Amino acid sequence: MIRTPSIVIIVVYLAVSTVFGQKLARTPDGKPDLQGLWLNNTATPLERPAEFAGKAFLSDAEAREYLERYQLDRTAAASRVDPTFELDVAADLDTYEPGPLLPGRRTSLITEPDTGRVPALTPEAQLRAAGQAQRVRSRNAENPEDFTNAERCLQVAQTSAPPMLPAYYNNNLQIVQTRDYVMILSEMIHDVRIIPLARAAHLPSAIGQWKGDSIGRWEGDTLVVDTTNFTDKTNLRGSGPGLHVVERFALHGPDALKYEFAVDDPESFVRSWSGDSLMTRSQERMFEYACHEANYSLPIMMRGERFQEGELGGTKSQKPVER
Repeated sequence: MIRTPSIVIIVVYLAVSTVFGQKLARTPDGKPDLQGLWLNNTATPLERPAEFAGKAFLSDAEAREYLERYQLDRTAAASRVDPTFELDVAADLDTYEPGPLLPGRRTSLITEPDTGRVPALTPEAQLRAAGQAQRVRSRNAENPEDFTNAERCLQVAQTSAPPMLPAYYNNNLQIVQTRDYVMILSEMIHDVRIIPLARAAHLPSAIGQWKGDSIGRWEGDTLVVDTTNFTDKTNLRGSGPGLHVVERFALHGPDALKYEFAVDDPESFVRSWSGDSLMTRSQERMFEYACHEANYSLPIMMRGERFQEGELGGTKSQKPVER
């Protein structure tokens, strides 16, 4: 009888140790094991809606009312989640999956500045954005290359390029980890980032990439990913090639991954900004997102452009584009 409490204590200790072992799962080289499928979806928007100006957190009642409206007006909700995403969401509303609000019922992913809003663009960035908008508005596509990258299924979704932001669906990510690399596969546009952990310096500045050049390092149990070398084809709320993003990944238990990001681009924003979200582990399978590079619908879209010119009194040929 004297030994029974000891046995109980040992059993309890082993059970607790198993739980802690799951929380602190590590790879053979001793680093936190981030591998698996993660769901990066949330109803919390990137920017704080104007109706919640000055309010970082919602009350229970406000959160319930907000989520009800979120579901009823899914088109508006999708644009709030990621208004830079260049696709028409009307055909995709049945698959819209906003997820829950972030812990604490936060009103924005952005935590700095405390307005919860993306800082204003610099005059240079405003001119750049106006020029891009004018080119889009004034075009009637003469060639497939005149359509936007999104229309041609060539874009890099913000679910993959840093910072990785939730879209209105397909927010699954897969992380594969080795001693020397971390790979992040995004379901949306089936894009992948391969992040070296042993490289200390970025590529030469003349070498730009749509997702930038990412290099990683471990700071204790946190994976830090530093990304520069973007091109002018990357547009994060008006950013330019000088965009610099720092991401931080840290396990918060076996089924939660804290994701933090900091954005710096002095040529485009009047100040730096940052935010965070919480990814949850998923047991679902991830399937290919088949957007089809070059877009099989482009011949029909070209016919539509010629038809529109005729309706507007244009003089260009309306001969159908050959398949």
